[in-house]
Amino acid sequence: MSLNVSLPPEIENRVRAHVASGMFGSASEVVREALRLFESYQSVQGATLAALKADIEQGQADKRAGRVAELDVNAIKAEGKKLRTARADA
Repeated sequence: MSLNVSLPPEIENRVRAHVASGMFGSASEVVREALRLFESYQSVQGATLAALKADIEQGQADKRAGRVAELDVNAIKAEGKKLRTARADA
């Protein structure tokens, strides 16, 4: 299959630079590799989104089951200060 594509000058210059570097034999190879990388990125992004959704669902399930307590920031700070003081005194 043959396909002609118009690229903005800055992208065309980048493609030409990759070919000139010797890394690629032609502009077509550069575009093919770019598409492979893009598809790989999309796959990883999709997997990451699925994992994030699963984590959110787990958090919601934990909350519904009563396995979540309200966060007391002041108590956490007080505990940290107490530990720091104990280390300084040791």
